Amino acid sequence: MRVFALTQRILRQIVRDKRTMGLLIVAPILVLTMLHLVFNGGDYTPKIGFVDVPDAVMEQMDLDGADVTTYSDEKSAKADLAEQTIDGYLTLKNNEPTVVLEGSDPSVAGATMKWLHQAMPTGQENANNPQLEIDYLHGSSDMGTFDYFGPVLLGFFVFFFVFLIAGVSFLRERTTGTLERLLASPLRKWEIVMGYVFGFGIFTMIQSTIIAAYAIYVLGMMMEGAFGYVLLITLLLALTALTLGILLSSFAKNELQMIQFIPIIIIPQIFFSGLFNLDTISKWLSWVGPFTPLYYAADALRDIMVRGYGWGAIYMDILALAGFSLLFIIVNILALRKYRKI
Repeated sequence: MRVFALTQRILRQIVRDKRTMGLLIVAPILVLTMLHLVFNGGDYTPKIGFVDVPDAVMEQMDLDGADVTTYSDEKSAKADLAEQTIDGYLTLKNNEPTVVLEGSDPSVAGATMKWLHQAMPTGQENANNPQLEIDYLHGSSDMGTFDYFGPVLLGFFVFFFVFLIAGVSFLRERTTGTLERLLASPLRKWEIVMGYVFGFGIFTMIQSTIIAAYAIYVLGMMMEGAFGYVLLITLLLALTALTLGILLSSFAKNELQMIQFIPIIIIPQIFFSGLFNLDTISKWLSWVGPFTPLYYAADALRDIMVRGYGWGAIYMDILALAGFSLLFIIVNILALRKYRKI
């Protein structure tokens, strides 16, 4: 009987906790739905350029299954390749076919080469003919999957652990009564928020620096650009995670409820961070990406680490991350003003 009574109490406790019920039922359904939409979104369609390729040659090729763009000069094709408008282009040098790949994504480069081999007319270049010359704008044939996914994983782990630690730490400030005493002090609401941001931010800076340096200089993650830009991106991403964690902790009563935000807030961002090819995700779902911080951080980190770009390529991503942080800080201040006793 005692076991039965204890079982009843636990069941009542779970049923009364709406967040736990949502975590047990809604969160798995959400994640499974996202996985279904990502993996069943369709095959990737390569974007190929043809630079001054004779019409007679193109007529013999099977051009189905790719988005084909023709160019009259290689300079225009190379500009579009740098902008990732195309994945690669084919040109004839001394009557020998040469392929130039963008190269930052090994899976896209592989799909591009597979299509070109299949599209080549009989008797021309094919998968068994070693005469086809391949050049890379970024990366190389030796570039591994970890080099491409590494920047995304770097950003994700920085964001995840800072979000979790900041949220739980700020929650503890509330549950122990520290925040309530601060609210009763002469300190203004914005001073309290900024104090917590700067306090946690110092440790966030140290953590981000160590993680980025370890990934690049110890694990050998591909690094074509300046480390200073990588550090700036990870710091801004950590600041975004910090301010978001503090904000969401205001809506949690204990550590378990704080952790329950992970499958709702953190996991969905993985699908739009570039870990999966966004071109294969359903069109009606792809609009979510620009509303997530990891979307901008992953794009900026890849531009620096894989493509070797500089400030001109990442400044919009930097502004977006700074905007997220500022937005969460303002909402934190408003939350403290509205709820004097949280």
